[in-house]
Amino acid sequence: MLLPRAGGAARGWGGGAAGRSPPALAALSQVLRLERSRRIGVVFPLEKLARSLAPGADTARFRLFQPGLAALQRAETLFRSGRDHAIDYVSSAVRMDHAPPPALPEVCFIGRSNVGKSSLIRALFSLSPEVEVRVSKTPGHTKKMNFFKVGKKFTLVDMPGYGYRAPQDFVEMVEAYLQERHNLKRTFLLVDGVVGLQKTDHIAVDMLEEFGIPYVMVLTKIDRASRGALLKNVLEIQEFVKEKTQGCFPQLFLVSSLEFSGVHLLRCFVAHVTGNLPTVDAN
Repeated sequence: MLLPRAGGAARGWGGGAAGRSPPALAALSQVLRLERSRRIGVVFPLEKLARSLAPGADTARFRLFQPGLAALQRAETLFRSGRDHAIDYVSSAVRMDHAPPPALPEVCFIGRSNVGKSSLIRALFSLSPEVEVRVSKTPGHTKKMNFFKVGKKFTLVDMPGYGYRAPQDFVEMVEAYLQERHNLKRTFLLVDGVVGLQKTDHIAVDMLEEFGIPYVMVLTKIDRASRGALLKNVLEIQEFVKEKTQGCFPQLFLVSSLEFSGVHLLRCFVAHVTGNLPTVDAN
């Protein structure tokens, strides 16, 4: 197994500009100190869920992106700010002429209001506590496109949520972004893992398919779903992706921003699709 138990102490955050303590399991070195079954559950939650399938079931779509330890570690360095690698909030925009220049590879995160989008982005950037990602208990808090620059490597965009309390000009804003942002490498479509695909999610899928935008589905809040309910949603969405989509990556990503399940794997996939990890050694 390429996820051995770590022998040394986990790396700390060194205090950080905001003086915050590191969340448990934010760093891969902390995860490697767990016992084997829990390590797999944190790093590869979809693989662990596959163990609940009936014997002989096809698990190919559960294992398409399964990087080894070296790739996971390289990806983590991209999300850790340093002297020569600053991670910063750049700007917010409601129109494309207010967006920063498309100089770097870019990924965007989009989903229903209250799907946990900002919480997930904060988890991804948790190794750089000086990066402020505002998270609200009120659905629909994000009203603008928020741009975060990750050194000279890529830009990550937090898009407004759709559905409840979406900005009035949401459709115009997002359609313009998807059609005009030629440096966009992948859209991450967040779906609530507790309830699965909803009507508004299908509308988002239709838009991405219509524009020919490559995307991937990320199921959030998996810590709130029972194993049976989560497996049911995963199988239904996998079938939907296989039969009804062309631009969606066939493997789903499962995440819990609270427990950091799937966060390390998602960092690695972001690094991969932005060209910062062109080859990923298989686990």
